[in-house]
Amino acid sequence: MNYLETEGFQNPLLQPPPVNATTVAYRGVRLAYHLLYGLILAMSFPLLGPASRCALQRYWSRALLHILNVRLETVGPLPQTREQGTLLVANHISWLDVFIINAVTPASFVAKSEVRSWPLIGLLCRLTRTVFIERSLRRDTLRANWAITSTLIRGECVALFPEGTSTDGSHVRPFHSSLLQCSIDAGTRVQPIAIRYHNGTGLRSADACYIGDMTLVQSLLNILRSRSLHARLVFLPELSSLDKNRRVLANEAYLAICTALDRLPTQALPAPRNNRAHHLPNRPASSIQSAYSLLLDPLIGEAKHPHRL
Repeated sequence: MNYLETEGFQNPLLQPPPVNATTVAYRGVRLAYHLLYGLILAMSFPLLGPASRCALQRYWSRALLHILNVRLETVGPLPQTREQGTLLVANHISWLDVFIINAVTPASFVAKSEVRSWPLIGLLCRLTRTVFIERSLRRDTLRANWAITSTLIRGECVALFPEGTSTDGSHVRPFHSSLLQCSIDAGTRVQPIAIRYHNGTGLRSADACYIGDMTLVQSLLNILRSRSLHARLVFLPELSSLDKNRRVLANEAYLAICTALDRLPTQALPAPRNNRAHHLPNRPASSIQSAYSLLLDPLIGEAKHPHRL
């Protein structure tokens, strides 16, 4: 072991100390202004073409990462431009995942309906073509499925997190397959993306995690206090949806992402500075449990945490 981790103890040699309060406040003020600026830009979205919207999403997301002092690294081939769009499938660690993906390859995202009520961010999501799913209405599945398929047919990218909830980054939960049916219906390809946060030295970082009963404000403060946070996106080879069912496609994407993360440094790390966060057990998912049922039924799995993306 090259680390020391016991109950209630964090090795200061492994996790850089947080920045001072002045720096946190400075970043917070800049973030507030950037969110307001984003609302102004998003108001123009209905008037813009796909290329202009993507350019704005990319520009705004990159500026956000700069304000939060998050360094972005990419590995592998980016999605190719074609008549049909691409379904991006990634593991899920944080709300920040949305913006690190948008900073490289802008996409429409799939989110729970509760995200609409988030201050500022909810309005930004509504204005930028996010597909929301109402958990309490099972018939909303058909509407969401049609919206995703239509977006792909128009040649745009859609991104989703098939785990159905976020993790601390130490593992990947089995993928739910229902949402991948949209790729089959639209005749598009699937591109898996492996996401990992580290501290710049190869040690996995917990600063971006959004897990357990942690609130959005607590997660944001952890990021604002972070001295060194790096986000790595590994774009893996595209998967064809031809002659495959959704479960096979989901399993191929899951294995590709797990393999990519295993090839990255996997050193352990101290727990997040917020003591309320915790590691989640890697529970196997039932083969009949779909992403839609996870999102729509509050009694299944992690749906009891409505603040997850």
